[in-house]
Amino acid sequence: MSVRELSFAQAIQEALAQAMEVDPRVFLMGEDIGVYGGAFQVTGDLVHRFGEDRVMDTPISELGGAGVAVGAAIAGSRPVYEFQFSDFSTLAMEQIVNQAAKMRYMLGGKVSVPIVFRMPCGSGTGAAAQHSQSLEAWFGHVPGLKVVEPSTPEDAKGLILAAIDDPDPVLVFEHKLLYKIKGNVPEIMYRTPIGKAVVRRNGKDATVVASAIMVHKALEAAEALAKEGIDIEVIDLRSIRPIDGATIIESVKKTTRLACIYEGVKTLGIGAEISAMIAESEAFDYLDAPIMRLGGAETPIPYSPILEKVAVPQVDGITDALRNLVKGGF
Repeated sequence: MSVRELSFAQAIQEALAQAMEVDPRVFLMGEDIGVYGGAFQVTGDLVHRFGEDRVMDTPISELGGAGVAVGAAIAGSRPVYEFQFSDFSTLAMEQIVNQAAKMRYMLGGKVSVPIVFRMPCGSGTGAAAQHSQSLEAWFGHVPGLKVVEPSTPEDAKGLILAAIDDPDPVLVFEHKLLYKIKGNVPEIMYRTPIGKAVVRRNGKDATVVASAIMVHKALEAAEALAKEGIDIEVIDLRSIRPIDGATIIESVKKTTRLACIYEGVKTLGIGAEISAMIAESEAFDYLDAPIMRLGGAETPIPYSPILEKVAVPQVDGITDALRNLVKGGF
């Protein structure tokens, strides 16, 4: 099996190209995804390879574009709709939440909506409050939607391909700071299973559950703590809905401590759901410390680079928090 080093963005582009090559039902929609190559250059030259009928620039109307994509999915196509920023999906909530998520249920399973929404997300680019949010928990709350969030180029490709194959709507949240990171990616078509987490680092003293950019920050913090004799296990969720509860529960039973780290606002975030999951499971009796949540501050993302970093968990803060968790204090 041929394996090459690709960037996160290149891995997504390869997944899209391979899906389009083997399935004529797959096509792309979004603002500036054609000749311009996408807001983050992810679609690149695909318009030259597949033509404007399959790589379609849409007008500046997220509601309209998403509506056309939902209609196309119901009619038998497999559209991939790219929002320039995940924040702009708020303009298309009617189509995503009230139409795509509910059609199969409301029509008694007689139709499916095999659509993928690509959602560039997260802070760190100086794009300020309306272009830097992490909204995955919003959509994870909606029955009928699946929500995934890769942290590596390998999973970026595998989850895109799995999402395209899925008969239901899948939202793929792609943290903008990850587009340039590189990793080994198989050349063949493969699928990363939706709903299955992966242990990125084995440990015995505490479990960290994270996704996307926070996986990398947690791993960096874990390596720093290893020098102090503190052994952290890091779980990469990969899938926000459905969540792989079994992997998390077994890890917590082993380590007896849990920290949930996420960039979205802490209140009502992913960490709250995971905390409740543990509280309602047999793992609760194994806990030696209260569950810790490290999430975004209760504020819109600031434009100032200094304040932007303060608004979301960073490696130093994660390291300090995990040290306190293992040593018994908060």
